[in-house]
Amino acid sequence: MKPFPSLAAASLLLVSVAAQAQTRSVTGQVVGADKAEALPGVTVLVKGTTNGATTDADGNFTVQVPDKQDVTLVISYLGYAKQEVTVRPDQPRVKIKLAPETASLNDVVVIGYGTVKKRDLTGAVTSVKGEEVTKLPVTTITEALQGKIPGADITRANGYAGQGASIRIRGNRSISNPGSSNNVLYIVDGVQNVNAADIDPNDVQSIEVLKDASSTAIYGSRGANGVIIITTKRGSTGKPKITFNAYSGVTKVAGYGEFMSGPQWVDFRREAFRAAGTWNSPADDAVAFSPAQLDAIQNQQYINWPDQLLHHGMQQNYQVGLSGGSENTKVYFSLGYYDEKGLMKLDRFKRYTTRANIDQTVNKWLKVGVQTQLAYINNDIRRDPFNLASQAVPLGRAYDDEGKLIFRLLGSTQINPLADEQPGVYDRNTKTNRLTAAAYVELTPLDGLSLRSTFAANYATSEAGNFFGVNTIDGAGNRSQASITNNQNRNLSWENVLTYKKEIGDHSLTLTGVASNLSFVNTSSFAGGQNQVLPSQSFYNLGAANQNPFFGSGYVRNDLISFAGRVNYAWKGRYLLTATTRGDASSKLGRDHKWDYFPSVGLGWRIVDESFMQRFKFLTELKLRGSYGVSGNDAINAYGTQNSLTNTPFSWNETTAAPTYTVSGLIGNQDLGWEKTYTTDFGVDFGVLDNRITGTVDYYDAKTKDLIFPLNLAAFTGVTTVNRNIGQTRNRGWEVSVTSQNLRNESLSWSTTLTYARNRETIVELPNGDVIADDYRNSLIVGQPSQVYYDYKKIGIWQLGEEAEANSYGTPGQFIPGDIKVADLSGPDGVPDGKITAADRTIIGSRVPKWTGGLSNDVRYKGFDLNVLLVARVGQWISSDYYAKYSRSGSSNGAIVDYWTPENPTNDYPRPHATRTLSYITTLTEREASWAKVRNVTLGYTIPKSVVGRAKIDNVRVYVSGRNLYTVSNIKDFDPEGEGVIDRPLNRAYVVGLNVGF
Repeated sequence: MKPFPSLAAASLLLVSVAAQAQTRSVTGQVVGADKAEALPGVTVLVKGTTNGATTDADGNFTVQVPDKQDVTLVISYLGYAKQEVTVRPDQPRVKIKLAPETASLNDVVVIGYGTVKKRDLTGAVTSVKGEEVTKLPVTTITEALQGKIPGADITRANGYAGQGASIRIRGNRSISNPGSSNNVLYIVDGVQNVNAADIDPNDVQSIEVLKDASSTAIYGSRGANGVIIITTKRGSTGKPKITFNAYSGVTKVAGYGEFMSGPQWVDFRREAFRAAGTWNSPADDAVAFSPAQLDAIQNQQYINWPDQLLHHGMQQNYQVGLSGGSENTKVYFSLGYYDEKGLMKLDRFKRYTTRANIDQTVNKWLKVGVQTQLAYINNDIRRDPFNLASQAVPLGRAYDDEGKLIFRLLGSTQINPLADEQPGVYDRNTKTNRLTAAAYVELTPLDGLSLRSTFAANYATSEAGNFFGVNTIDGAGNRSQASITNNQNRNLSWENVLTYKKEIGDHSLTLTGVASNLSFVNTSSFAGGQNQVLPSQSFYNLGAANQNPFFGSGYVRNDLISFAGRVNYAWKGRYLLTATTRGDASSKLGRDHKWDYFPSVGLGWRIVDESFMQRFKFLTELKLRGSYGVSGNDAINAYGTQNSLTNTPFSWNETTAAPTYTVSGLIGNQDLGWEKTYTTDFGVDFGVLDNRITGTVDYYDAKTKDLIFPLNLAAFTGVTTVNRNIGQTRNRGWEVSVTSQNLRNESLSWSTTLTYARNRETIVELPNGDVIADDYRNSLIVGQPSQVYYDYKKIGIWQLGEEAEANSYGTPGQFIPGDIKVADLSGPDGVPDGKITAADRTIIGSRVPKWTGGLSNDVRYKGFDLNVLLVARVGQWISSDYYAKYSRSGSSNGAIVDYWTPENPTNDYPRPHATRTLSYITTLTEREASWAKVRNVTLGYTIPKSVVGRAKIDNVRVYVSGRNLYTVSNIKDFDPEGEGVIDRPLNRAYVVGLNVGF
């Protein structure tokens, strides 16, 4: 019996030898064709088998292949085009270069409550990868999207520390409260109401912007103004990866308007008194100036107050990310710190963030996970000193000979604009904690069937303290004040998503069902008082503020219940259908109008896959899309449909005031229902020359009806306003995005992306007629956008020799040479009547641009990379506060302007005049303000792996970047993106950065 084991061993040995004789080893390295850098984690498979390998940190792999025959290796890697390489029997080693895939049709795109391949999209969706977001050192994610999303109007109008950008997708639909009722919905990892400003851009995996009804309908009323879906990074199997990203730099003011210098103001003031007939030469200066002013002029004591306030700022950002895991457990963790010092003292923003994403596969039918983000923000906020500084007479000194602040300037009532900067006199700080925590359970009981239940909580608290001492701008030398305001937001959501996927032959079907419950609760309280006994206690001891105490509190809650269903169907991968319906119930609407339903349908036809298209070899992609759908908006504050009471203290016969209650000015309306938008979208996706050129073109038409409108009521009713469903708006336009691979080889690559959007926004119907002219900046007019300037039309300045004509337009002396001349455009009968009346007001311009665009260029040469981003906003008008800073009497300072004098008969600004008032000053503020910018230039260098690999480092990249570098505009006095609002100057940034991966 003993020979048997020996025989068996010999047999096994022979089999092993035979097996080895039938296979051979192929080794190789995979590198990126764009960077010539080794690619770790690339999958290498022998075609037609499950035999394969994964590249190591140096891009190397070894795979066993059949001996003495050609084999095909299939190489795939996220972000790169799949490649097949044939290996001959005499090739023991191969080097493979993967080309980047910028527009892969198999890329997965995140949509509402699911994902689809890009080739199967029927809606208007733009996807931006995480590496695109981090190309720019920005404060918020939204700012990084500027110029990249056609149809998204993104601007940064505030230069204070920590301020990001605002965004509008396809124009304004609602007009009741344009500032908030047109906001987009942010979704972060499937959770709604997450504050996108808290997310470090380095944590982002991808961003999808959903624009048409087909793509947003699954969110019903929540997606009426577009949806931005942010997907953060998750853990991955394999070797843990550590990343470190940092940048630091300086900021300075970008195009702040200049105000008159001392000599310029002196000349202006003299001209004002010359026009009044009381000044003829410097010998008459005592008429125009106070003794203290004359002394300052004599000693040439001139001061530029805005220059005293503006300084160089600072930005720095640091982030560490850790990604890793096993086959069943995946973890991503990050820590971030952002610090910005603004352009003024006392303006500081600090943000601390941490994120943890954990996914656990328990078994083949159960998966669980949690995701959390915590943000702590410490924000010192400066009270606006610029309006005061822009008016302060530019004479005298800020400090006396001993270095103490001169509180009242030149012995006048004018407060020193630097007063708040003195130690211990001013403190305004807001501390905010925002926690987002979500946990999910995903069941897959059957093949293709999954149920995912997610419970999420967004909890935010803020403590806003404010203290100003006696000798501050707000204190005005009278008394100090201290106060604290506390806010708590508790938003809870529970969402259940049922998904079923099935493929039968040429048919592909995905069914999605959603049940959602959202709850929003805000509580607030405030307290304060005057005459803080010890300024050093700031707002931390309100008991010491013992005069005129004030306090209050509030509570607001609203809920939204939703059910939705969606069908995604494809036949042969060429004919695509997406049908969605969603029902929403909002607690904010009328009793019998809370529920409504929002359906949509989208169709797609992949023409390029048809047999008759195969002759057109230059076409690599061609798809037509069309969609129609309805979305809703409950654009109203909670309790806006209910009657309420207002506390009004009442005294009688000199008795102490007793608490009484009266009906609030806003009357309830239980018939108020949903505002609805009906959107049609037609699009085409194309690719030519092996996708060397790819792009999309969309045309849309969105009609919003039953606007929620605050209708003013007659005074005799005893109330002022009621919310009603009246009025209509319309937005229609074109969107274009084109990407070209201009150069693509091993050493040099160059790609360009162009975006263009043109939106026509109009009011179709208004209550009580065609015009609601409440204010020249806030009038509503049928046929015009919701944000127009409705004013008199300035056509120049009345000149010498035009006295008779000027008198004909008003009473004698009403208009004289040097006054503003406006056009006589209409009268009671609709024709010019020789008088200037309210009937002569007309449309001057709109804040809505005619078109927006972006042009991004990416160049790579060996280890160098260069990104240049240009953005443009064309056709919009502004009403600038800077140009309104014109004190005709010269009693205060103002903007540097070209004003009329007999010797300088300009048609720009009116003549200074010490005693004459100024009519039509608003016409001076309105300007057409198109602009184009070099938004960003970034130059980076990636150190070769052969150098950094010795230190066990995967990659090191250093870069320099400049933001908001140069502006082309007909507005030369300030950065037109900020619209000349003088209390919030924009900044320009220069930073140096570092990216390291281990």
